[in-house]
Amino acid sequence: MTISIDSNVIAALWNNDDPLNVTAVQIFRNLPAHEKLVVAGLVYSELMAGPLRDEASLDLFFADTGIEIDWAMNEEIWREAGHAYSGYVVRRKTSGVGPPRRILADFMIGAHALVNGHSLLTIDYEHYAAAFPTLTIVSAI
Repeated sequence: MTISIDSNVIAALWNNDDPLNVTAVQIFRNLPAHEKLVVAGLVYSELMAGPLRDEASLDLFFADTGIEIDWAMNEEIWREAGHAYSGYVVRRKTSGVGPPRRILADFMIGAHALVNGHSLLTIDYEHYAAAFPTLTIVSAI
């Protein structure tokens, strides 16, 4: 099985002050060695915006951990993300809690995992479960 990793899990792993840091560390320690780990190119880009992160640091992290980066985003992924985002907008508007707040990148990350048949490791279980009901989600909390 391949596990796609959301940026929020890696960000928590890197930040000792994050309340979920210990959880993220435990998750990575407990992942079976035979599991293939991957991130979408969008995750790489999101992580690059973090403090003290640059291409060299990211490349070293991914090389050291064996986590692959999938840079490809085909038409099916874009369409799936669009459907999920559209559904989110409708749910948000009809809930009465206000206008949509999520950015498209989250939907691309979920669609990337779904279309490629991966499960998704994330801290944001509820968001992905609502947007992608058939996606296998591994909750980090």
